[in-house]
Amino acid sequence: MSAPATARRPSQRVLPGFGLTLGYTLFYLSVIVLIPLSALFFKTFSLSWEQFWAAVASPRVVASYKLTFGASFIAAVVNAFAGLLVAWVLVRYHFPFKKIVDALVDLPFALPTAVAGISLTALLASNGWVGSLLEPYGIQLAYNPKGVVIALIFIGLPFVVRTVQPVLEDMEKELEEAATCLGANRWQTFRHVIFPAILPALTTGFAMAFARALGEYGSVIFIAGNMPMISEITPLIIISKLEQFDYPGATAVAVVTLLFSFTMLLVINALQGWQRKRAGGASA
Repeated sequence: MSAPATARRPSQRVLPGFGLTLGYTLFYLSVIVLIPLSALFFKTFSLSWEQFWAAVASPRVVASYKLTFGASFIAAVVNAFAGLLVAWVLVRYHFPFKKIVDALVDLPFALPTAVAGISLTALLASNGWVGSLLEPYGIQLAYNPKGVVIALIFIGLPFVVRTVQPVLEDMEKELEEAATCLGANRWQTFRHVIFPAILPALTTGFAMAFARALGEYGSVIFIAGNMPMISEITPLIIISKLEQFDYPGATAVAVVTLLFSFTMLLVINALQGWQRKRAGGASA
């Protein structure tokens, strides 16, 4: 009699109220993400193809694409290296004021972006603490694309650090000790044992820093100089079109940026899945 009773027992789910919570999740996602993004496309569809192309492919807009995407990519690459180094130091070493340094990593999260932009401008301008020292050598970091890259590095660093740091903390030290016992030096241990384990997290941090930099506005406009065709970013183009009541043109430029960001994130997620499958096959 116990077997039929066991068979009739309802299946237990890990998450109680799965149907209700799933419905709420889909509703919340639709209201917060899908509906606002779909409004961009609906507004853009009011343009003809010629109007759409004129809005997204004018020389000024194309120049802003090159600056925004190029500076975001450079900043994300720098943050991938620097973030890995900072995470490594925070996890593997003990030093005075370590908790303070760890807390400072999150400062770009809490600091208003406009405050960050003003601070960087005051520091790197020709009359600033750092800019005044570099000015005699002809090095200018503010009011040009270099300032854009520096601002994007500042706001993107925490994404890499906070993504890689937990993976380093959870790594088994026995694997490194086994590699050392087998004759591997430090570089070989890092290359063949540590780096493959943190690569998915590092890739995720790179993607998050890159995506965050694409939409950054507040910390950039103060240090960029906002010179058309030179240091004007795409978000500023969108704001300018909105101030001119050119809503279809603003949404058209926003759609191009959105599609590029989504494609980039999709490719990176696919690479991460491929890396996991490859790692699983190698371990098997």
